Amino acid sequence: MKPDRIKNWPLRERPRERLIKEGPEHLTDAELLAIILRVGRGTFKKGVRGETALTLARSLLNDLRGLHGLDRADIRDLLKIVGLNIAKVSQIKAAFELGKRLRTNMQRPRSFESASEVSAYLQPRLAGARHEVVIALLLDGQNHLLEERTIAEGTPTEATVYVRRVLEESLRASAAAIVLVHNHPSGNPEPSPGDDETTQELDRGAKLLGLVLIDHVVVGADGYYSYADSGRLQELRES
Repeated sequence: MKPDRIKNWPLRERPRERLIKEGPEHLTDAELLAIILRVGRGTFKKGVRGETALTLARSLLNDLRGLHGLDRADIRDLLKIVGLNIAKVSQIKAAFELGKRLRTNMQRPRSFESASEVSAYLQPRLAGARHEVVIALLLDGQNHLLEERTIAEGTPTEATVYVRRVLEESLRASAAAIVLVHNHPSGNPEPSPGDDETTQELDRGAKLLGLVLIDHVVVGADGYYSYADSGRLQELRES
């Protein structure tokens, strides 16, 4: 029996044709992923010629527990999956990254003094990261963004924050204030003792240079922790 290829389906049932006619919002996650998997040459590895892009898409989402799992999956692990190759994995990762950048740009606040706005701005990029990423937002006197600097990228459990580098980047950008942001890959945004130490050291160093540490925001899977909003920043200053 010949495989039931998508090209043999009625036009009204094919994902790509439905996207054009009805709009992408009417397609399931698997159908949208199937469109990405079908684009380009060499869709499937040898041995799975009878598998449709939709079947593979459903299998990926099921095995990786949805889009979030697919986003977090390591490229090397995806390449081990029968039916994927470097072209398809690259297309999947590129699609996720474009979506993150779009969300980040849409959420970019005019002022970065609000922890909720800072979290909304960076969470699309950080919440799915497999390791800790530390970012310094360097602001002018009106708390508008001058520069954004990635300070460190660490293991899934910790990142070494180089306070000296944050201060050097701040001076180089002629910044007046700093918001430090990092993620917890575990998903729990509660700060660690190491986070406290980093915050205190950075605050003291910034003060010596005439800079202001406005906040240290820890981003989790579904929320954030703000040193400023919680009062912890002030406690560290007084200790």
